[in-house]
Amino acid sequence: MTSPTAPVATTGYPWPIETTRLANGLRVVVSEDRTAPVVCVNLWYDVGSRHEPAGQTGFAHLFEHLMFEGSQHVKKTEHMKLVQGNGGSLNATTNPDRTNYFETMPSEHLELALWLEADRMGGLVPALTQETLDNQREVVKNERRQRYENVPYGDAWLRLLPLLYPQGHPYHHATIGSMEDLNAAALETFQAFHQQYYAPNNCVLTVVGDTTPAEVFALAEKYFGAIAAVPDIPPAPDGSLPAPATEPAVETVTADVPAPRLYLSHRTYPFGTAGYDTVTVLATVLGSGRGSRLYQRLADGARIAQPDYIGSYGVDLAHAPAPLIVTATAKDGVPVETLEAGLAEVMQSLIDEPVTDDELNRAKALLTTAWWRQVSTVGGRADTLGRYATQFGDPAAAADRLAGWLAVTAEDIAAAAAETLRPESRVTLTYIPEAKGEQA
Repeated sequence: MTSPTAPVATTGYPWPIETTRLANGLRVVVSEDRTAPVVCVNLWYDVGSRHEPAGQTGFAHLFEHLMFEGSQHVKKTEHMKLVQGNGGSLNATTNPDRTNYFETMPSEHLELALWLEADRMGGLVPALTQETLDNQREVVKNERRQRYENVPYGDAWLRLLPLLYPQGHPYHHATIGSMEDLNAAALETFQAFHQQYYAPNNCVLTVVGDTTPAEVFALAEKYFGAIAAVPDIPPAPDGSLPAPATEPAVETVTADVPAPRLYLSHRTYPFGTAGYDTVTVLATVLGSGRGSRLYQRLADGARIAQPDYIGSYGVDLAHAPAPLIVTATAKDGVPVETLEAGLAEVMQSLIDEPVTDDELNRAKALLTTAWWRQVSTVGGRADTLGRYATQFGDPAAAADRLAGWLAVTAEDIAAAAAETLRPESRVTLTYIPEAKGEQA
């Protein structure tokens, strides 16, 4: 076994960053901040729905639940009780690219948080029982019903992904996965999935707040150092694609929804690239708030779209061309065809009508505020540093994002719009209300 790497100090970020790597491959990132007596512990595992092999969709998301159901030395639900009982908060999230687990604690309980995370990294499988698995499968089913199936327009993301990405692509299916896959898998299959991916050499541990790098590195070695690395972790399937699609995709859904709604989407560029920085500014100009083109022209001007349900946004996926989604809901009496034509016209305007200085400055101001809001808390900062360490190999690269947005020009936006917003590459998802009595 090799020795841990020496700590490295990183500059170029508004707060100090030091990193090291344990002998078992665990990367440790620390950013000291003595402003308040709190710390955030954040683990980014490089496993999300894009890593799931055929027949195992939804596994990464299910483990987001299972990781709170007990480990070798922590009884069921005790992880949550120990954190909350000591004044902390905790949660976890899963997306196509990763799974992360995090808790914000009074700094005096940093060691407790690290011990808890180490125990479920190295000791979840021995504690995983059939009863726990079956219980959490039911929880996920209920989540699917509540978030996707029984909410108006709730399944839009489930429908958009297969339209945007071809069969077999790692982004073709959503993180919630297939209930058939979850039901069919045996306990041993779930245990093997955890042992394959939830390993120190597939994880970044980030700690931000009232502590020192030396303290964190020592505690990380104490609690994580004995967990064995997993050799030959399989990489995710290749996500490379030509950015714009070559032909449109269309789906129309008749459902129990209150009004017609449209989702227009395009594949653009991967998150973290200069192209996606441009798309982020483009999306802000196009559909962020009352000053955006969509709002000004379709909600305030033509009055064909509901003001509260119009906008555009990118989905920050890093390993394939990420989608830009434009959405609007029709006002009463407005045909959906009229709304679609209006959306297409405003999108085309980004090519034909240069973005003004006022539009560009407004978008950059909104994005600057969003960036500083994200890093204003120890939790937001830890998540950001964990992301950049995991996806780009350097936590301090987080500072590049704001600089990238601020460097975007009106010419950049016009060029990106001309390349990515062509009608022939567009995905159009339309929701139409059911006629009265049709649902029954």
